[in-house]
Amino acid sequence: MPTLAELVAWCDRRTRRAAFVDFPGAANGLQVANRGRVTRIGAAVDAGLAPFERAAAAGVDFLIVHHGLFWAPLQPVTGPNYRKLATLLRADCALYSSHLPLDAHPQIGNNVQLARQLGLRPARPFLEHEGEAIGLIARATATRAALRRRLAALYPRVTAIECGATRPGAIAFCSGSGNGAVPALVPAGVDTLVTGELREEWFNYAQEHRLNLYLCGHYATEVHGVRALAAELAKKFRLPWEFIATENPL
Repeated sequence: MPTLAELVAWCDRRTRRAAFVDFPGAANGLQVANRGRVTRIGAAVDAGLAPFERAAAAGVDFLIVHHGLFWAPLQPVTGPNYRKLATLLRADCALYSSHLPLDAHPQIGNNVQLARQLGLRPARPFLEHEGEAIGLIARATATRAALRRRLAALYPRVTAIECGATRPGAIAFCSGSGNGAVPALVPAGVDTLVTGELREEWFNYAQEHRLNLYLCGHYATEVHGVRALAAELAKKFRLPWEFIATENPL
C-alpha cells in the first residue's frame, strides 16, 4: 500500500500547489491526515457532510476535494463542523483540497476540460490572479446557437444570456464563479464567457457591453479537475478510485 505522504507529495507536484496564492481560507493541500496508508481514492467537489459520509461508506481513505474545509471564519468544532470531522476521523479518511490549482491546470484543470468538451483548444491565458492565469480563452468554431445547444447537452441546467455576437470569435472559460471574469472580457477582446454562476448585476452589464454569458452551474463546472486528478493518482499508485457525487443544483 502506498503511504499518505507519497500521495500528498505527488498531488502537490502535479497541481503545482506551491505556485499558487489562493483566496483566503482555501488552504490547498492536505487538510486532514489519516493513519498513513491509502487503499482507495475518492473525488468530490465539496468538503461537506454528505460527501464525507458517502466516501466513508465506500471505503475511501484519501478524498480529493475542490472546495476544502476552511473557507468560513474560525468556528468552533461543534454541530455540523464536528460531524464532518468525526466522519473523516472515524473512517480514517484523509482530506486533500485543491482549488485554484485545479481551475488553472493546463492538462487536468476545470477550464481546459470545459474547452475540450466543446472540441476547443486553449489559445491564450485569461484572468490572472496573483501572477497565475486561472482561466483561458479558446478560438470559437461555431455560432452561439450551436454553443448553447452543446452546453445544454452536457449540463443539466444552462442559463444563456445572449447579447453579444451571433458568431463569437473567441470564448473565455472560468469555472465556478465567474464574477471576476465578466469585467475582464472586454479588455481581453472577448464577448463570450462559459462559467458556472454569476451575480444578478451582470445581466445589465451583458446588455450594455454586448456579451454572451453561459452559466452551467458552479458545482457542475468543477467536477472535472478532481476527477482527473483522482484518476491520474489512482493509475500512478495502482489504487481504485471513485467520484463521490452530490445532488447540488447550484
